This record gives sequence, structure tokens and C-alpha cells, in this order.
Amino acid sequence: MARKKQSKKQEKAKAAEARNPAPKASRAKPDAANAPLTNKEYAKTLKDLHGELVQLQEWVKHAGLKVCIIFEGRDGAGKGGTIKAITERVSPRVFRVVALPAPTDRQKSQMYLQRYISYLPAAGEIVIFDRSWYNRAGVERVMGFCTEEQAKRFLAAAPLVEKAIVESGIILLKYWLEVGPNEQTRRLEARIQDGRKVWKLSPMDLKSYSRWFDYSRARDDMFKATDSSWAPWFVVRSDDKKRARLNIIRHILGQVPYEALPREKVELPKRQKQGDYKETNYPFKFIPETS
Repeated sequence: MARKKQSKKQEKAKAAEARNPAPKASRAKPDAANAPLTNKEYAKTLKDLHGELVQLQEWVKHAGLKVCIIFEGRDGAGKGGTIKAITERVSPRVFRVVALPAPTDRQKSQMYLQRYISYLPAAGEIVIFDRSWYNRAGVERVMGFCTEEQAKRFLAAAPLVEKAIVESGIILLKYWLEVGPNEQTRRLEARIQDGRKVWKLSPMDLKSYSRWFDYSRARDDMFKATDSSWAPWFVVRSDDKKRARLNIIRHILGQVPYEALPREKVELPKRQKQGDYKETNYPFKFIPETS
């Protein structure tokens, strides 16, 4: 009898499972979607996306589009690596990266947004800001480089300026890279220990690192004031740098309308014949071939 009861229970369980099958991913590996990408997987996907970015570039030139992309986030959030992933296979004459230094005394006396406006794209350009006018809402406010009154005036003015930017025909995309405290610590410690990355670590990074919650408050105020319908903020979880880069590129491709332009078949022409040319005996200074 016990065996028959057990058999009936198993049959009911199987019938229930047949009616409501579990997703295949959860059956096999519940965390497969969150598993780190292998270098091979990342490189292949990025290569495909680079091809799409080139098509976007050619369409932007053809159609005279104007695109402005802003990247913001805490120190170590992955802004620089993301921008490099976007731009490494496209033309710097179309994809222009703007990373402004600290303002000069003259620029400090100007209207705050004035020096940023001059870098906005013209027709056929995509401008990427590695930190932007939102410095005033973040590092300047937290580190005391501007007054609270100046910060509040900026938060009130930014949506109006961005509305004018969008109405002028510029496609404006704003990305906030959200990194967790543990991952930020790991990345900043890596900068300290790795001679290739030490240049990325400034005294300001160390000061801002200790003010995690001050930055959180500043971020929250910034979103409340400037997450508008005409220029919304898009948030990217960036603890997994590879996935974040791929997701951002996909999102950009989805936000900017473009078409693949027809390409003419290209063939290399024949080289001219040597004729009377003779190789020179000039003593060229070749660099040592050590590897």
C-alpha cells in the first residue's frame, strides 16, 4: 500500500510539473545568467557589437545626426573602460571623447554650463562625456568645491538646459554606472597595487571613497531633479564590468535610430611596376627587435 501511495504522489508531482514546467535555465544552473562571461564569450559579443557601432557611425555621418552621451558614476564604477570599449573600433573624428580637466580661473568666472556647451556635437558627430556638467551635482557638491546654493541652482537649471539641447535636435543619453561598495573597494585597491593602474588613483579618489553616503545623497538629489521625460537617466549595474559594457552598447544601439548603408565592393588596385626604382642604401635607424 505504501508503495502505491508513493507512486500516486510521484504521478501527481509529474503531472503538476508538466502543467507548469520550470524554466530551462533554472533547472540546469540557477545562476547561469549571472555567471561571469569568459574572455572568449566577451570578445565575440563585443566584436559583433563593434560591427554595429561602425554601422551606426556611418549612418550618423550620412544622416547628419547629433548624439551626446554622458557617463557618470562613483570612482571605480567603470566609466573609462566602458568608453574605451565603445570607441576602440570607431573613428575618433565621429566619436569624440570629452574629459575636461579642472576649470581655469577664467572658466570659474563663467556661467557654469558655458564650457560644456561648446563641446556639444555638430551634425555627424557623437560626443561622449567622461563626466560632464553633472560634476556640480556630484564631486563638486560633496567635496565642497561649490556652495549648496550653487548646487541647487544647477539642479534647477540642468533640466531646462537639457530640454533646449534635445529640442535643438541632439539625441541626449545619460548613463549612471552603479557600482557596489565592495566592488568599488576591490577596484580601488587594485589601482594601488597595480603599477599599470596607479595613474587612475588621485588624492580626490581617496577622499571621495570615504564619503560613500554623502555621494549617495547627492546622487539621489540629482536623480530627483534631473531625471526628466526628455532626458532620462539610465542606470547600469556595473559590478560585472564586461556585462555592463555590452549592455550599454546594446542600449545605445537601441536608442539611436540607424540603418545599415549599402557598401560598395572594394578591390585593391594593382601596384605600379618597379621601373627604374632601386632600393636605397640609406642607414635607417631601426629599433632593436627584442621580441
